[in-house]
Amino acid sequence: MANPMARSFLQVAATEEVATPLRVVQIEGLVILKIIKHCKEFSPALVTGQLLGLDVGSVLEVTNCFPFPTREEDEEIEADGANYQLEMMRCLREVNVDNNTVGWYQSTFLGSYQTVELIETFMNYQENIRRCVCIIYDPSRSNQGVLALKALKLSDSFMELYRSNNFTGEKLREKNLSWVDIFEEIPIKVSNSALISAFMTELEADSPVTQCDYDRLQLPANPFMERNVEFLIECMDDLSVEQQKFQFYYRSLTRQQAQQQAWLQKRRTENAMRKAAGEEPLPEEDPTNPIFKPLPEPSRLDSYLITNQIANYCNQINGVAGQSFNKLHLMKALHDS
Repeated sequence: MANPMARSFLQVAATEEVATPLRVVQIEGLVILKIIKHCKEFSPALVTGQLLGLDVGSVLEVTNCFPFPTREEDEEIEADGANYQLEMMRCLREVNVDNNTVGWYQSTFLGSYQTVELIETFMNYQENIRRCVCIIYDPSRSNQGVLALKALKLSDSFMELYRSNNFTGEKLREKNLSWVDIFEEIPIKVSNSALISAFMTELEADSPVTQCDYDRLQLPANPFMERNVEFLIECMDDLSVEQQKFQFYYRSLTRQQAQQQAWLQKRRTENAMRKAAGEEPLPEEDPTNPIFKPLPEPSRLDSYLITNQIANYCNQINGVAGQSFNKLHLMKALHDS
């Protein structure tokens, strides 16, 4: 008699296909140092690199990384880049280092990373990797005494909509998708081995104050604020252009509907006359008529990304302004005392 508790291989495989959601990205401290070093060396130029590690349940472990070489525009970037990645992973495999791709990292300037190119890169990675993340590091923001490091992924609902390439208002309302639902930020957990933790304890200075603490006390934040405001103004101009596209579309749609109603009224009058004369009525729809050709609705993806970027700049300005006020009040209290 067969055991009712026994399951076939196909049943087990089907059960394992239901992946647990990604809860945390666990990065080794050495990987973070590599990312920071690479991004700061080439700042303000933007750089990128590969993330290697393991996908374990709800945790994505990042255990290693390597940078992509910078090339001139006239070189064959795609072919050379693919060959470089394969060669690097082959070398890492030979020395028994994790060589499973789990995503990539890239630098940004003042948080300007929410672009169509980032989404396309995510979709290309998703074709071969079930779960991947992008680590964003901002050297300009880190100069303010904050570790500007975040892990991002695309939401499942947005990826489904992006594959259909249908970002009309009706489809977005049907999916209940707003501009805040494009990216998901995954919490980052820094992990170190016991030996590294013990070594860092030995290197720890007697003074509890570090250089990062001094950086947080720097008063001049005007250049950072000015660039954020400049970028914010540019995004507002871009959003205004997108709104003008939608206004033109709705004006054209209203004009077309008025032309259709006038044509239908004329055709119905003509059919009434033909019916009175004993003739066959004409159809009330004419697909060959240009006024019945549906107008393509502009995609709302660009406006969603611009709105995301505006919210990011506003949050950065709000955070820096609040810190500046605290510093000024602190300096005033020290001066009065």
